[in-house]
Amino acid sequence: MSDQGPELIEQRGLYLDELKVDAIYVHKPGRTLTEADNVQFTTMTMNNQGLHLDAAWNATQPFGKPLVNSLLTLSTMIGQSVPQLTEGTIIGQLGINDVNFPHPMFHGDTLYTQTEITQLRESKSRPGQGIVSMKHTGRNQNGVVVATATRTCLMWSKAAHLASLETTEGGTHG
Repeated sequence: MSDQGPELIEQRGLYLDELKVDAIYVHKPGRTLTEADNVQFTTMTMNNQGLHLDAAWNATQPFGKPLVNSLLTLSTMIGQSVPQLTEGTIIGQLGINDVNFPHPMFHGDTLYTQTEITQLRESKSRPGQGIVSMKHTGRNQNGVVVATATRTCLMWSKAAHLASLETTEGGTHG
């Protein structure tokens, strides 16, 4: 501790120049998806599909019980990567592609996610920024793959972002 008080450390993701192609980032903790989560997400997004909401009807269907909304699974999978990879270092999401749900999630299943960085490149039109491609893989508590997606983001390089923050904090932007 210094005379100026304790050092302040802020959680953030990784910058473009800190990411490594072919590295796999494991995101912990997992997230158990509950019936309440599923009902809230499904109704909030106006998706009244019986597969997610009607236990009696689902008892007559192939899986025999309600399925967790696949978009809740996708959102949670991507969200699990944010603190480790993109918190405060992303400029914008450019796309989500190749989304697959090879196995359903059920109420009470826990989602564990890992992300592989598949491609990095500096932007040709935006100095100090770059494009990152990543593949997210979500597994349930038994290790079964329940979702995959590729995602492309526009990210800051560390030096460019810190320079932009200094400009902003220096009062030139209001």
